[in-house]
Amino acid sequence: MGFVDWEFAKSTGRTLVPAGPVVSPAQARAEVEAIREAARAARAPVAETARLETPPGAPEAVVVDRATWIGVNVDSMAALLDPAVEAILDRRGASPSPTGQAIGGKVTGAEAGALLAFMASKVLGQYDIAPQGTPALLLVAPNIMAVARDLAVDPADFRSWVCMHEETHRVQFTATPWLREHLVDQARRLAVDLAPDQQRIQEIASRVTERLPELFSEGGTGIAELFATPEQREQMARVTAVMSLLEGHADVVMDDVGPARIPSVAEIRRKFTARRRGAGAPDRLLRRLLGLEAKMAQYRDGAVFVRAVQDEVGVDGFNAVWTSPETLPLPQEIEDPRAWVRRVHG
Repeated sequence: MGFVDWEFAKSTGRTLVPAGPVVSPAQARAEVEAIREAARAARAPVAETARLETPPGAPEAVVVDRATWIGVNVDSMAALLDPAVEAILDRRGASPSPTGQAIGGKVTGAEAGALLAFMASKVLGQYDIAPQGTPALLLVAPNIMAVARDLAVDPADFRSWVCMHEETHRVQFTATPWLREHLVDQARRLAVDLAPDQQRIQEIASRVTERLPELFSEGGTGIAELFATPEQREQMARVTAVMSLLEGHADVVMDDVGPARIPSVAEIRRKFTARRRGAGAPDRLLRRLLGLEAKMAQYRDGAVFVRAVQDEVGVDGFNAVWTSPETLPLPQEIEDPRAWVRRVHG
């Protein structure tokens, strides 16, 4: 039994996740095949638009349901976080008793499962970097179908639009072999560094009442960042800057490909953005507590960064960002794209 009972996380997540749209088996099979075809069709236009070279023979996208998405992400979380947990326990020089570890593992497993159950009903697709496995492009069929219905947009166009975005993520990582290891390393370092010692826990507890309103403010940060030290916030900002780059670049590519391949792309973007802003109060609160609202704002900043750099130095000039970890944008450069251009291009 580890610090997190990952199997319990899976079972909790699968129990809590709501069911997807009610469809017949024939409709489900047709939707899955249509998504697979949209994923195949996205490869050439994304590669052409992004101007990034990827190795041949990419595996097919994997079309999954919500429960399968939870299972894949639990496995990835375990591979990512277990080494960090071991490092934290080594640093503290003590291990919990077997009983305490079993109880704690169930509690943290339930928390992880509940979080993933919430996310599993929202996410449309994902490039799973699989820290200790084989990366895969995942497309969540029930969510793609449900959102297309909710938005009242052309289902085929919406499938293509989603696949363009997720295919861009696959291209980012396969064209830039060092990127996966870099992100995994940064995430593990951050997990170890953010784990508080006893003194830090007491400091955090004394400041909860004082700083809790920040969690509920518009554009507020997440719980982890709220109680981080200045050095930890800087480390988190660097990781967020990279995520902003990846999401912003995917948004730019999907919209640039769109007009030629997806007739209703402007309508989809408009309705999708409005839907994101119009989430219900409980949904907005949970997103705010998790820091997802702040991250969405930063992802929008990422698209602005990509557009500004491409306007300045073109797509090929922008692609210098994938050269090495040193050419990734710094947090302040996401807000000031010309600063990145000056640093990288002179």
